[in-house]
Amino acid sequence: MTKNLVFICLTVVRFVLLARLASAAEFVFNGFDGGRSSSPLLLYADASIRSRHLVITNDSTFSLGRALYRDKIRTKLTNSSTSPAFPFSASFVFAILPVRNYRPGHGLAFLFAPSPGTHHANQAQHLGLFNRTNDGSPRNHVFAVEFDVFANPEFGDIDANHVGVDINSLTSVNAHTAGYYPDGADPDPSSFVNLTLNSGANYQAWIDYANLTLTVTMAPAGVRKPKIPLISIPLDLSDIFFEEMYVGFCAATGMLVESHRILAWSFSNTNFSAHEALITSNLPSFLPREKTSLLKSGGFVAGISVAVILFVAFSVAVALIWSRMCRKSRKGGDEESAEEWEVEYWPHRISYEEIHSATKGFSEDNLVGIGGNGKVYRGVLAGGTQVAIKCINHGSEEGVREFLSEVSSLGRLKHRNLVALRGWCKRGRGSLILVYDYMEKGSLDKWIFDCPEEAVLSWETRVRILRDVASAVLYLHEGWESRVLHRDIKASNVLLDGDMNGRLGDFGLARMQGGSQVASTTRVVGTVGYMAPEVVQTGKAGPKTDVFGFGVLVLEVACGRRPVETGKPPLVEWVWELVETNQMTAALDERVRRRGGFTEEEAGRVIRLGLMCTYPDPEARPDTRQVVRVLEGPSGERKYVEEMEEGMEASLLETWSKYYGSRKRAHPTFDELRESLNTSASLSSSDVILVGR
Repeated sequence: MTKNLVFICLTVVRFVLLARLASAAEFVFNGFDGGRSSSPLLLYADASIRSRHLVITNDSTFSLGRALYRDKIRTKLTNSSTSPAFPFSASFVFAILPVRNYRPGHGLAFLFAPSPGTHHANQAQHLGLFNRTNDGSPRNHVFAVEFDVFANPEFGDIDANHVGVDINSLTSVNAHTAGYYPDGADPDPSSFVNLTLNSGANYQAWIDYANLTLTVTMAPAGVRKPKIPLISIPLDLSDIFFEEMYVGFCAATGMLVESHRILAWSFSNTNFSAHEALITSNLPSFLPREKTSLLKSGGFVAGISVAVILFVAFSVAVALIWSRMCRKSRKGGDEESAEEWEVEYWPHRISYEEIHSATKGFSEDNLVGIGGNGKVYRGVLAGGTQVAIKCINHGSEEGVREFLSEVSSLGRLKHRNLVALRGWCKRGRGSLILVYDYMEKGSLDKWIFDCPEEAVLSWETRVRILRDVASAVLYLHEGWESRVLHRDIKASNVLLDGDMNGRLGDFGLARMQGGSQVASTTRVVGTVGYMAPEVVQTGKAGPKTDVFGFGVLVLEVACGRRPVETGKPPLVEWVWELVETNQMTAALDERVRRRGGFTEEEAGRVIRLGLMCTYPDPEARPDTRQVVRVLEGPSGERKYVEEMEEGMEASLLETWSKYYGSRKRAHPTFDELRESLNTSASLSSSDVILVGR
């Protein structure tokens, strides 16, 4: 009887998990491409795409527009009202622009709707959601979050600049004046920062639904998601959602006119970190220009400007021609013509003179680190921007050119949890200089292994950094046009900015691959202690090898131990042994334990995740998306995490018995690896195995 019950429970769990996987939906738009026929969006009425922005209304009176994701989103298992609504996370960057000669109004909304089109929707105060007849009808099955800039008494609007939650009606079930609570502030009126919705500024909104709770948060674009939401209410959407729904935006104008634009949009019903892939900085500004006097505008300024521009252009052209002639005549010069890909792709070449000046002649005072393949300097560019400058020495000109060809692609990777590559410089034969954003707090390994007791990272900060890195790896594996394998995920390659946000850096061993391909080399690559067994055995790498490296990083951060230390068992084996004796949480960093601020359950979950990621069998490891979901914990899908952990202890012990029972290490030491590699591999005196790309 007990066995039958267990079988039934496992079958139900398996069915639920398979159903959730089948219904998974996720997309990220950093700008929008295509017209009505080729766009991934369904555009209705006045909605259009201009300059890669989604423009929902035109600049005229009584305009209405709606834009929906082309495919329906699975929002429930069945249409039954008892079937719970799936969680979701949406984020978008928007701007509401005043239009000249008009007073601004009325607003835009993010919505779920059961059908496409704009049927039964009116302009003006109805925001393109409803009309006078159907407003308030339970048959609408519409959920929306409105960003409203007009106070309509008939809807009970709280003011003329608010965010509201709408269920089948424009009378909001909850609303709050637009704004945000900066991190570190108390949730009281004195710390609240008001934001004017129709100022033309770019704002980011986050709308999250999980565990029967809806949260709405907003902040100026580029500001990290505030910890205190603008709105947080208990809400059950099971009666509102059908099995499948459309998701998107709508907006409207009346006699009052404004422009409604969406610059970026992410959505996921499985990954509450999807918004991390949105680009929220260096966006176009729509803020109205200040009025100028007559002498500062008009024909006078235009004429002077044209004359100055022509003179400057002529002078620059002469200077460039003269400079090029001098370089060509200079024997043995270091500068070369631009690579073919430089014209089209970022990052571009930075002059050696500018880099030399930024580092004060590569002064030892600016030296911040020495890696396995070069030195790293701190520098300040002409505009005052701090950068990290890495000097790399390659063995051959061919190696440099091969590396540069990949820089042309890797340099286009854009994610807030990746260290941004700003540019490069080629100096002489076989010498490269890479310019990155400067990370003020340095590398993670210094904070884990080499910091005083009073500066020990809290448990919350450690988990947040792991979540940041996991989000970056997910972007590399699934979020770009080609899959990118990092192949060297470790604590020293995780850098921290001024706010202690984790960013994955050092793409010296990274490789791009298409779809389901497996990266293969004639040489083993990586760092001892972080390399998956299959890489050592076959030289082949895939996404699961990055997962293995991330698992070792998780254990490092949780346990406060390096993967390989003289006189101690390897980190992964040591934790496995503690699992065998039912002492898993004894592996936790003692300094963290003394500081507190965590639960044994949460610590166990993180350590178990590290062990799952370091399974010797790559097929048994979770994929990167699953890793992100586990790290989301309660803010993501707690039920999913709990189901994933059911029976995990037994599974871990079974794997231990299979792979470690003979006491033969599955993770070779550095000396053993040195002896086992074929002659094509080259080893440095460090623990990094260096190879051609």
